[in-house]
Amino acid sequence: MGQRQNGGRRFVAVLPWLLIVGGVFYDLGTPDTFTAAPLFTAAPLVAAPFFSMLYTLATGVAACAAVTGLHVYSDRLQRIPAVTELLTVFTVSVLALFINQIVRRSGERLASARVVAEAAQRAVLPTPDERIGGLQVAARYEAAEQDAFIGGDLYAVQRTPYGVRLIVGDVRGKGLGAVATVAVVLGAFREAAEQEDSLAGVAQRLERALAREGARDSGFDAVEGFTTAVLAEIPRAGGEIRIVNRGHPPPLLLGADGALLVLDPPERALPLGMGLGTWPDQPSQTPYPPGGTLLMYTDGLSEARDAHGVMYDPRRRLRGRVFSGPEELLDVVVADVRRHTGGAATDDMALLAVTREGERQPLRRRTVPVLP
Repeated sequence: MGQRQNGGRRFVAVLPWLLIVGGVFYDLGTPDTFTAAPLFTAAPLVAAPFFSMLYTLATGVAACAAVTGLHVYSDRLQRIPAVTELLTVFTVSVLALFINQIVRRSGERLASARVVAEAAQRAVLPTPDERIGGLQVAARYEAAEQDAFIGGDLYAVQRTPYGVRLIVGDVRGKGLGAVATVAVVLGAFREAAEQEDSLAGVAQRLERALAREGARDSGFDAVEGFTTAVLAEIPRAGGEIRIVNRGHPPPLLLGADGALLVLDPPERALPLGMGLGTWPDQPSQTPYPPGGTLLMYTDGLSEARDAHGVMYDPRRRLRGRVFSGPEELLDVVVADVRRHTGGAATDDMALLAVTREGERQPLRRRTVPVLP
């Protein structure tokens, strides 16, 4: 993909000069009644949106010089058609400089908006520390739209008196409303994770927070504005993982030997914020072996489709693989999803990976890329 983009940019860079050279040969090879003015006027217009003002000016000057030189060579510079053609190329070259400035200013404003959006995302979804409570942690947010930074996917990791608690969720909907709900969920999670002595209690606090938001904001749809989420707790001893799943794709537990376990909930539960009363959360417990990695993700991963509509299957793609740490795992997953979709993802993707290291853990080999 990157090589094609670089090749395309190089072609666009030489295209204005190819047009000028082509115009010269066209003018020399055709009768005087034919004109190469469209080729000469196109040169600075091609350069204007993509390159600097100096580059655009150079192509305009070259086009005007080529037209002037051709008419001098053919001894027709004093004729009205020749003057009209030169004036046309000169006028279009000046307009190309104005276009270049407009595009550059728009690009600067867009870059400023990107910086603001990225800062907002970092405020809402800060990158977690690499090590929290004796665990290696890595997180990733992959937006479906290029240069988009904020969406409805969320994650958080927090060290609490009860161990390390985690959440990955997906707010239904897009736009500022989804971002506002993300802020509500994360704020409630950070407070509840410190205060509630059970993971089920944390889930209930999130439920109440969304209910309060729905009552406060008349524009918030309590039925359609639900949030799927999976909460995890790793006690200080680190020997097990407790999971509460609220309608979210089940996490995966990858062993140090390549084994893979799907942490399906014992019972299907409704997402948060459905407005159907209190849901009796039932945490599940799973052994967390040394060297094991917990992978939590949103449906942007499991529902990523290729050109034939086949969804990405993380279970099949990751089973049997061995990774040196959570960061490498996420690198491999993101690259593999891009290959699967051809870079045409349709939904945002949030990933959170946590690895437990054991004493005297043997050095593991680095993984190779996931095979198609």
